[in-house]
Amino acid sequence: MTEATDTTDPAGDSMEAVRARLLAAALPHAPFDGWSDATWRAAVADSGIDEATARAATPRRGLDLAVAFHKAGDAEMTRLAAETDLGALRYSERVARLVRLRLEVAAREREAVRRGATLFSLPMNAPEGARLIWGTADAIWTALGDTSQDYNWYSKRAILSGVYSSTLLYWLGDQSEGFANTWAFLDRRIEGVMRFEKTKAALKKNPLAQLLMAGPKAALARVRAPGARGGPVAGLPVGLPGLSRRR
Repeated sequence: MTEATDTTDPAGDSMEAVRARLLAAALPHAPFDGWSDATWRAAVADSGIDEATARAATPRRGLDLAVAFHKAGDAEMTRLAAETDLGALRYSERVARLVRLRLEVAAREREAVRRGATLFSLPMNAPEGARLIWGTADAIWTALGDTSQDYNWYSKRAILSGVYSSTLLYWLGDQSEGFANTWAFLDRRIEGVMRFEKTKAALKKNPLAQLLMAGPKAALARVRAPGARGGPVAGLPVGLPGLSRRR
């Protein structure tokens, strides 16, 4: 049996708590210096955490702080979603509401978000950025109570990742009052997704389409969401964003 990893520093703080302290200290610097080594060093100095402990908690320094910042936003969105009454909304409106809620959280530190988007657009950091966006989509679907266990688990998150990332980029350049243009853009994206879903539903009723899709459907039927009974099927790319956290 594998022993549990010790995640505490000599002072008794968990690595998660150390990252949270470093992140709080980094936020005033990130808008000016980005999620850089300079910001990391300033956070270490301002937080009073010794450098060895800081390196243990954030071995990639600024990059790890940017990751922690994004995940903290997801956690805050999840907390606020639990306090939000979505019962009167249509399903598409619920999805749009939580995407908007996530961006409203981001708006508290908009320049830090912009700096993060720049960092994750670099080729060497793009895979990390993709995992974070996938994680945001997963957090939204989880908050909505998604119970899919098959390939729909992946398709829902893939589609929402595209919606969220495009809306985020639009939002970063939006100068309209109250981000009105962003919310209109988001509504259009969600409407496009719903048209796609209606097309899928129509195809399911078409006998010819059912015949043509028999082979692909048989293959997709073997796909399982991470953590579902039976787990992912052999040959499924386990490096897909979100898998390592849910397995």
